[in-house]
Amino acid sequence: MKEEKWYHILGKFLGQYRRSVLLFLVYCLIFAVLFSLYDLELEAVLYAAGLCGLLTAVLALWRFRCYLAGHRTRRRILENVEFLLDELPSPETLGEADYQEMLRKLKTIFDENVIDWQNERRESMDYYTTWVHQIKTPISVMRMNLQGEDTEEHRELLAELFRVEQYVEMALNWMRLGSDSKDFLFREYALDGIIRQAIRKYAPQFIRRRIRLVYEPAEGKVLTDEKWLLFIIEQLLSNAVKYTQQGSVSIRVVPEKVLEIEDTGIGIAPEDVPRIFEKGFTGYNGRADKKSTGLGLYLCRLTAEKLSHKISVESQVGVGTKVSIDLHSDTLWVE
Repeated sequence: MKEEKWYHILGKFLGQYRRSVLLFLVYCLIFAVLFSLYDLELEAVLYAAGLCGLLTAVLALWRFRCYLAGHRTRRRILENVEFLLDELPSPETLGEADYQEMLRKLKTIFDENVIDWQNERRESMDYYTTWVHQIKTPISVMRMNLQGEDTEEHRELLAELFRVEQYVEMALNWMRLGSDSKDFLFREYALDGIIRQAIRKYAPQFIRRRIRLVYEPAEGKVLTDEKWLLFIIEQLLSNAVKYTQQGSVSIRVVPEKVLEIEDTGIGIAPEDVPRIFEKGFTGYNGRADKKSTGLGLYLCRLTAEKLSHKISVESQVGVGTKVSIDLHSDTLWVE
């Protein structure tokens, strides 16, 4: 928080006590008028006014120091008000005491609301977690039944069932990302293994859509959370398959530890590119698709931020889209 200059605070101090200064000058004027009416020497008036002015200046200087110290104390408390509210300076007036009592009352109400919200959030998380695990059972049964006979209709239903599974996982990850739980385990993982998991999962979709997959095996390790990085890659592959009618999807890792997923799909309009990571934003192509929720890339951005990865997009309408994930991390040395 930026600290104000002392002379700015002095201006506010004088503005706060301008009525007292004006009243002092009025008193001096009254004394001067009365002394002149009684033909008393003006020197006596000036001498008395000078003494009063000197005393007032000393008191004002002391008062300004207290005013400045109190202001800086309150600014320090404001930076961590939820923890330091009890350190407020002792009130000097009844009004200050009333305001401090209001603050403490509001903090009590706020704390109670936060506790209630956390409890509701925890209950919602428990419910959705249970629901996700329960819904997987009928999904698995439907998958087994559909795989029993290889027909065009069953293949279409399996593809739709796959999308249902993706939406179920997205709902659970949405809750996890928004919760206060620390569902992250940072370690060094082989990047090739993570990418291959996503490829195996989406291989049937590539085959069904007759889209060629080009993958250049990645080397080296990356500091990340395997589960959440896999979630980002899966979301990006899902978009690539959805918006690529023909052509290919390429996955590669450049030497700077940047993972690139590039497709030859319909692309993204230039005016939409800066906003594609916003919550609920679908863009022109997403609205035309009628099935886009605008949450996939938003969740990718949230997840990447929590992993300290940078995600960016380059696209050209009718040519394709390239999404880059910067997985570079600085090495820390302990001396």
